[in-house]
Amino acid sequence: MAIRYDLWISPDNIERHRAVEADLERYFIARFADYPHIRLFGDDPYDYDAPFNRLYDVLIARANDYCEREWGYVPTPIQLNQAFFRGVAHSNKFLRDPGNDVDPDRPDAH
Repeated sequence: MAIRYDLWISPDNIERHRAVEADLERYFIARFADYPHIRLFGDDPYDYDAPFNRLYDVLIARANDYCEREWGYVPTPIQLNQAFFRGVAHSNKFLRDPGNDVDPDRPDAH
């Protein structure tokens, strides 16, 4: 198996990796704007057919293609995942159900 990921091939090219990661985050935020508001995470966060989970799979695949086409760069799955969730954090398209994202067994849960 050949190493494909640019981060692994040239780990010292930090400036390029950071530029691609920042562009990926912007890419995701722009794609989120194409959708109506999306609820996080609903009754079952592990429901793979839930809109958020389907959106994740589709946009990760599209972002990977985008990177290869626009940058000539193959991102690692971790780079894609982190950029996706940074985009979620900075987008106004996601709605959170009150109280559903807190582990009730956690000591600092409200």
